[in-house]
Amino acid sequence: MTVRLDNVGIAVRDIEAAIAFFTDLGLNVLGRDTVSGEWADTAVGLDGNHVKIAMLQTPDGHGRLELFEYIHPEAIEMSPTLPNEIGMHRVAFAVDDLDDALRTAAKHGYHPLRGVGTYEDTYRLTYLRGPSGIIVMLAQELHPAP
Repeated sequence: MTVRLDNVGIAVRDIEAAIAFFTDLGLNVLGRDTVSGEWADTAVGLDGNHVKIAMLQTPDGHGRLELFEYIHPEAIEMSPTLPNEIGMHRVAFAVDDLDDALRTAAKHGYHPLRGVGTYEDTYRLTYLRGPSGIIVMLAQELHPAP
């Protein structure tokens, strides 16, 4: 059996705001749709499942993020997760210019949880709380291979 990670799905409060943030970071929208019907109810396990979806992809073509905004049933607001909570933790992006990525995030009102750290002179990285409270890690490799 072959296994390949296809995408990470994240429910968001406002799909347009989330798309704007992630496309400004450099992801590309592959497609958008509104999904509902018996097949969706069965696959997802929710009666009356009806969502707006958008599939985004990193420029290198290796990573995909599926965003979805619930039309029905009503989305349930939860407290944003903390970095040490069990469960879905964060989505991480490698960037070639962390300062530029942080300027982009700031345009959307998102800032590091505490600051930028340097890991063993290898990476500069930070966590920020992005759209709908999603924890987003941005990391810049300090000495990339040629």
